[in-house]
Amino acid sequence: MNQLHTPKASRNQETGRLSFMSSVSPLSPGRLLRGGLSRRHARRVVTPAMTGSMVEPCTFSCVSAVKKTALTVVSAALLPALFAAPAHAAPADDKPGAKKHPRPPAAMSTVGGTQLGSPGVQVELGAGAPVLPKELSGRSWIVADAQTGDVLAANNAHWRLPPASTMKMLFADTVLPRLPKTQIRKVKDSDLAGMGEGSSLVGIKEDQTYTVHDLWLGVFLRSGNDAVHVLSAMNDGVPKTVRDMQKHAEELQALDTNVVSPDGYDAKDQVSSAYDLTLVARSGMQKKDFREYASTASAQFPGEEKKGKKRESFGIQNTNRLLTGDAGIEPYKGIAGVKNGSTTHAGTTFTGVAQRGERVLLVTVMNPSAKESHAVYKESARLLDWGFAAAGKVTPVGELVAPKSAKTGSTRGAPPAGQDLANHVGPSELAATDGGSSGVGIALAISGGALVLLAAGVFLINRRWPLPALGRRRR
Repeated sequence: MNQLHTPKASRNQETGRLSFMSSVSPLSPGRLLRGGLSRRHARRVVTPAMTGSMVEPCTFSCVSAVKKTALTVVSAALLPALFAAPAHAAPADDKPGAKKHPRPPAAMSTVGGTQLGSPGVQVELGAGAPVLPKELSGRSWIVADAQTGDVLAANNAHWRLPPASTMKMLFADTVLPRLPKTQIRKVKDSDLAGMGEGSSLVGIKEDQTYTVHDLWLGVFLRSGNDAVHVLSAMNDGVPKTVRDMQKHAEELQALDTNVVSPDGYDAKDQVSSAYDLTLVARSGMQKKDFREYASTASAQFPGEEKKGKKRESFGIQNTNRLLTGDAGIEPYKGIAGVKNGSTTHAGTTFTGVAQRGERVLLVTVMNPSAKESHAVYKESARLLDWGFAAAGKVTPVGELVAPKSAKTGSTRGAPPAGQDLANHVGPSELAATDGGSSGVGIALAISGGALVLLAAGVFLINRRWPLPALGRRRR
């Protein structure tokens, strides 16, 4: 998708009140005015009739007493209006000619806790907790513990904003389990219909064959809308895929999300929130294949097949710069995905997961306005750094809720009993499959029991979707 230069975030400006103060020492009765008569004599007005001659010209313009009185009254009335500024100036967005920027609603969803429904930064620092980074300009962001579901801090967590390609996380979490990786698709012209102008593409060609595995590499690494549309066609079409995604979002209790296009391309009424995207990422990262693709830094993708020649492949690299360390951004230690996005209306968006020691954190940043380049990655890294330093020293301001099925003890959507997610494909194994190479930190990011299923039954479900009481007992 097109790279965007996002507008500056609105900032309220305040100016001080200007003071015009009279003397605090009034003149005493009978005291001579400097250079003139006493007040008693100054009140006396000399007229030509009294002197029988013309009044001598004044050094300054001569004004009658009546006019002086009128001017004094008018001046007294106008001075406050002319010079006294309000105690709080109007916000910059409200000034004439200022560019309007959207503001968060006064009240938002309270899924996950009442504090998360309030606009502005929500954080409760304890003893020894570091303060939040100053360089945070995202309209909405959240940092949460992936294991317990505790939300450590948030800013406008439920603000419904365009998600860009982070919507592809919901697409993958919905569709990926339905299609075998080895299934083959010969692409039709109709498979690629309906893609938005300027869409990001991996380079799929009509009348060429691709495996489902190839297509998912195109989705996760290159954010290919062409790969999304082909996979949607394999899922009985875009309209059905959109309905499936919406249903899955509701199951996850990602209720801020409204799906219009499966690839995240700008569309009217297509929105999500930092809270919802974090829920979706948490769900997806518990799926083995999802983790593999999200953490893959580079891979080979099939090229166009030509008659009489062996089909060649070309290299593709993940557009997640905290994973690859591209464009001047250093790889983030322990990063394991998940997805970045950028469109005209969404600005830049990012959801990531990283691990240090036994701690696994999720972060989402939506539409930062900072002038620095690649602000979405830098602000995400700052929030992760803060989260690792603050974990255990802050009071959670909310939680990542469990899906509806987990609350009822249902095993719908859970892996087969006995499957241990610790046995996911590691770097060496992934490198051996179709030329893919693992992203840095996949083994670190999810191992150690952070998102591991330890047993079957109700405990397995509760571990997979930690409920509030259970999550807090496990700390």
